[in-house]
Amino acid sequence: MNTLFICLFVAMLLPYLAKGPVAWAMAKAGGYDNNHPRAQQAQLTGFGARALAGHQNAFESLLVFGLAVLVVIATGKVNPTTEWLAITHVAARFVYHILYLANKGTLRSLSWFVAIFSAFGIFFQAF
Repeated sequence: MNTLFICLFVAMLLPYLAKGPVAWAMAKAGGYDNNHPRAQQAQLTGFGARALAGHQNAFESLLVFGLAVLVVIATGKVNPTTEWLAITHVAARFVYHILYLANKGTLRSLSWFVAIFSAFGIFFQAF
């Protein structure tokens, strides 16, 4: 079960780590506007827009993964498969963000599918 908790913690960190490239892009686009950051983010293009989308998607993914992990823990169905799926999910999400920043859409989508199917796989281990 420690593996699941570690993976969940890392998944919780990913959206905040993904904020770094967004902040960098904002700083490059005339300085980080701390008074109206969302307005500035809405104007980002290219790398900055991709960084923002990856950052936002990390939060979206966290919800699905977090619920899957909590369900499998609550039902007492933690097993080596759930642990490997959790590791796979976190690794795929890390790769996903790198590919998003690198503008590699097809590979990014593939890593997204690996991550989401891993999360669903964890959830279905509860049954």
